[in-house]
Amino acid sequence: MAESESGQDKTEEPTEKKKRDAREKGETARSKELNTVAVTLGGAIALLVFGGFLAQTLMEVMRMSFTLSREVVVDERSMGIFLLSAGKMAIWAIQPVLVVLFVVSFVAPIALGGFLFSGSLLQPKFSRMNPLSGIKRMFSMHALTELLKAIAKFVVILLVAVVVLSNDRQALLDIANEPLEQAIIHSVQVVGWSALWMAAGLLLIAAVDVPFQLFQAHKKLKMTKQEVRDEFKDSEGKPEVKQRIRQLQREMSQRRMMAAVPDADVIITNPTHYAVALKYDPEKGAGAPLLLAKGTDFIALKIREIAVEHKVQILESPALARAIYHSTEIEQEIPAGLYLAVAQVLAYVFQIRQYRSGRGKAPEPLKPDLPIPPDLRRDS
Repeated sequence: MAESESGQDKTEEPTEKKKRDAREKGETARSKELNTVAVTLGGAIALLVFGGFLAQTLMEVMRMSFTLSREVVVDERSMGIFLLSAGKMAIWAIQPVLVVLFVVSFVAPIALGGFLFSGSLLQPKFSRMNPLSGIKRMFSMHALTELLKAIAKFVVILLVAVVVLSNDRQALLDIANEPLEQAIIHSVQVVGWSALWMAAGLLLIAAVDVPFQLFQAHKKLKMTKQEVRDEFKDSEGKPEVKQRIRQLQREMSQRRMMAAVPDADVIITNPTHYAVALKYDPEKGAGAPLLLAKGTDFIALKIREIAVEHKVQILESPALARAIYHSTEIEQEIPAGLYLAVAQVLAYVFQIRQYRSGRGKAPEPLKPDLPIPPDLRRDS
């Protein structure tokens, strides 16, 4: 089991941040065996597909090279032009194979690990110049793995080569008796099929190496419990800092809430443990009364003090105060189940205002048993 430098076991799965940071550093799963197999297969297939055209073009170059006229031989400029023409023909003939090899060599690494460009990989690492580090790498588990893979590749290629050459022995002997052009084309085909079978043999090595590289990359990214906790602190913030932020947010919210209390139409209390501030303004399109402020104990006391200071009506209705406190959030409308009870309270408050202004008679006392649905009642 992998252990960190602190001695803790790396038992935790890597986080997304860990994976993202590793990818930015260029640390991702790569398989050289997969790249080798892909390039070898691509080259063999390209040689089989374009081998005839390549052989015929090269034979044409050879024919031109061995049928020079006397004028071309003695003219230095003609020789240069002839050499340039032969070079163009050779490049044109080999171009399809080179294009296939280029595409395969570019796509194969992307197939495992995706496209990745990291500037950190271009930076020089002077630690690699340390002889002790080099000796340590020579005798590491990675070096042993690479040695075993090299031996396995040698054995596989040797066995495949022996089988292929044994099967093509007669064909190779027949090449000596064939016409030149046919012999060259036949030779290209033999080389192409031999390379294809050898690449197919290397598929066994790649089939083992790819899962191994994925496992090694995942194992390297695994984290200790302490690393996970440290990363969480760095990304989410330390608990004491987050607690302080939440405290400041609560204080700011309370200040805004207290500033809205003077605008309330009524304060409904428990009378001591709960206090809620309501306002109903139909001129602004409010469908129902809004809860401007609420609180318990000390906050409830502060709401009552501000209400007394600004002459906001205070009414005692323990059941209604508890129901509004537990069912409604700040700056939200009260639930429909409390419409009737709150309507009676607001009607009583508006009647008191009219009476105090000399425009009406004294209202009857508010009924203590206001209609509150059972699902909205709270005993405490």
